[in-house]
Amino acid sequence: MRNFVMLVHVEIKPAEVNRFMPLLLENAKASRETEPGCRQFDIVVNNEDPTKVVFYEVYDDEAAFQAHQQMPHFKKYVETALQYLSSRVRTSYTRVAP
Repeated sequence: MRNFVMLVHVEIKPAEVNRFMPLLLENAKASRETEPGCRQFDIVVNNEDPTKVVFYEVYDDEAAFQAHQQMPHFKKYVETALQYLSSRVRTSYTRVAP
């Protein structure tokens, strides 16, 4: 199966890291635990600059990702967390291996 992957690069406003991260972690945990189409939701933080964060999300397919965007925890994240970012770049991929 070829999964749908969303790779998100964000830069957090320096003074807002402590506000943003709990909201992101809550969204990722809820996605992994409650969405049957979410296979993986990893969060990595740059070792030298904690304002630079990347999410690696894997879904069964694009429909599962679209469903993710309709979930209450995702909507809460968008409504509350995006204000703490100075940039956000989302790029979709197709997972071909493993």
